[in-house]
Amino acid sequence: MSWAGPFQYDIGKSREPRLPPGELAFDRQRPTLLVLSHLRWSFVYQRPQHLMSRFAREFNVLFFEEPIPSEDGQPRLEVRSEENGVQVLIPRLPEECQGEAARALQRAMLDDYLARLQVDSPMLWFYTPMALDIAGHLPASLIVYDCMDELSAFRGAPPELVEREQALLQRADLVFTGGYSLWEAKKALHDNVHAFPSSVDIDHFARARARQDEPQDMQPIPKPRLGFYGVIDERLDIELLDQVAQLRPDWHIVLVGPVVKIDPAALPQRANLHYPGARTYEELPAYLSSWDVAIMPFALNESTRFISPTKTPEYLAGGCPVVSTPIRDVVRTYGDTEVVHIAATPAEFVTAAEQALAAAADRDRFLTAADSVLGDMSWDHTWSLMMEKMKWAM
Repeated sequence: MSWAGPFQYDIGKSREPRLPPGELAFDRQRPTLLVLSHLRWSFVYQRPQHLMSRFAREFNVLFFEEPIPSEDGQPRLEVRSEENGVQVLIPRLPEECQGEAARALQRAMLDDYLARLQVDSPMLWFYTPMALDIAGHLPASLIVYDCMDELSAFRGAPPELVEREQALLQRADLVFTGGYSLWEAKKALHDNVHAFPSSVDIDHFARARARQDEPQDMQPIPKPRLGFYGVIDERLDIELLDQVAQLRPDWHIVLVGPVVKIDPAALPQRANLHYPGARTYEELPAYLSSWDVAIMPFALNESTRFISPTKTPEYLAGGCPVVSTPIRDVVRTYGDTEVVHIAATPAEFVTAAEQALAAAADRDRFLTAADSVLGDMSWDHTWSLMMEKMKWAM
């Protein structure tokens, strides 16, 4: 079976006034930035959302996500407006539409929508090399590859991802990496690679430093509390967490976030381990404020070899001392500070958490040290530097 345009457009709920298809906020005098993402805008608020909500100050930003099934079996493009007018585009495909047929349908949907907007040569921004199959045919005024993770090392990565990345690196005008370890891995593969470790919205997380109403699900949990927020997947060392909980049954460990790519039943279950589930970006400062120590219990494996966790500066901006396993970019950036403690084993993690609790007791000193580490770090600064690189590359 084949499908052809013109396609249906579904204008979904948004923070902006709802408008007819093709009439969402769009200024034809501005350049258009088309973002191809494997991460969904509404999943976890992280690097893509921080950057694209800022790029939307200068560009029309179209954020094209991976497809999801269509409830009625008819192909259509769901469109909604998000922060600063970012248009999120979600292809809805019939379940039986798979493989090359699905890719061809997405290409056709994208071509049709760009034609409606009268966009001829957008800037292309890739978060996943696999999207070359969807947008690689488009004429582009600039091609950016924002390599925020080594996706080929993640569980379930398609086997052809490495080949697609090689093709994207050959075509890209500009490559950004989500950390210095990734920059070291990619710098020999392209002549215009720049490291941009994830930054922080200091004002947002600094709310955690002021007195907050504790979230209701935190109130019954005794202190001290060691907290984590983020995606709970193969990157977490759940065995380490289980052993730390066993070593210190008087401590309570809280893991806030969705469980992805691992069986929830595989998570350790103890009276002092708590899994509240996913929370919104707006809710995170209140959770952070209710914890005594923030933790990053990442496993040391292929999927974490190149990560540069956004959580580190967010925790510090919130006024919470950090204990992390020895992730390379965490050690090189924060390992010699007194606000981030590094631990590799369960026993070391307990000792480091004790040190973090002691550091937090002298709050004024801790906050001064945390602010010194954060310096001028901000998403606005990262965005402005990226803008400069893009202008030079055009």
